[in-house]
Amino acid sequence: MSEERRNGPVLISLDDGATDTPSPADAPVVPDLSASMPQGAAMQAAASWAARPPSRLARWFWGALMTLISALVSIAAWDYVMALLASRPMLGAVVAGLIGLVLLLFLVIAIRELAVFGRLRRIDSYQRRADDVLAAEDLSGARGLGEDLIRFYRGREDTRWGRDGLKSRLPDVFDADAVLVLVEDTLLEPLDKAAEREIEAAARQVATVTALVPLALADVVAALTANLRMIRRIAEIYGGRSGTFGAWRLTRAVMGHLVATGAVAIGDDMLEPLLGGSLLGKVSRRFGEGMVNGALTVRVGIAAMEVCRPIGFSERQQPSTRRLVQSALTGILRRET
Repeated sequence: MSEERRNGPVLISLDDGATDTPSPADAPVVPDLSASMPQGAAMQAAASWAARPPSRLARWFWGALMTLISALVSIAAWDYVMALLASRPMLGAVVAGLIGLVLLLFLVIAIRELAVFGRLRRIDSYQRRADDVLAAEDLSGARGLGEDLIRFYRGREDTRWGRDGLKSRLPDVFDADAVLVLVEDTLLEPLDKAAEREIEAAARQVATVTALVPLALADVVAALTANLRMIRRIAEIYGGRSGTFGAWRLTRAVMGHLVATGAVAIGDDMLEPLLGGSLLGKVSRRFGEGMVNGALTVRVGIAAMEVCRPIGFSERQQPSTRRLVQSALTGILRRET
């Protein structure tokens, strides 16, 4: 009888007053890891600020304010010079000459800025012509575009080899697509390499400052400054000779394009070539922010190349974002880890 009791089913009765039974409802909430992942806040803030269009009211306000300040300064300077000429003629003549020199330099700067805008418009026209040539398969139009680009880069020693090669081989090409490929391979490829080096340098700078400087807004300032300098250098490489206002207008165009297309968002997939897995789970958050900001800087640089390049990239010459990210940030990753 004891054998049957020992081998039979066992019934365990629970105490009705027990209140410590765990419930699925009492389980802690699973944390959202994506919310704590670095998203490149500095670059996103800099891009959004640079791409933000000013309101019409703000433009009217600043225009009226600058006009008023200019009028008041001009009247005060005129009265001061006239009074000085009446009391001290020689000193008044010197001051009047200095004011005239300042105005002359201001006029020269304004003319240079207008010339910058003119060169940027010429680059835009070259891009449109290249698209039209490809769409119509216009051989004569493609050759004319190649000759115009030779003249556009005339006087630059770094393009002499490419200009000579393009000029000698241009009559031997009898296809519009092949003409543009020849322009890319001979004339624009060295410029593309120089622009990519500028992108890599800017990405390393932004990533390093973000990772090592813990000051508030320092990463935003560093990202904006480095990207402004990079865009200006890329414009100069492709012949834009970007001035102060021209560089700012170009920056707004590049950042606006990135914000409109959502290219200022980035994830682990862009940084996977550096570690081959989930990067953000292996490094500190601050260092992860630096890497993401550097990768976003690469995207900004590629967008600047597309805007400043006289003709669009072919599929064969299209710069790879992953390749540039890996080239720019792998060295930083090895030093920091």
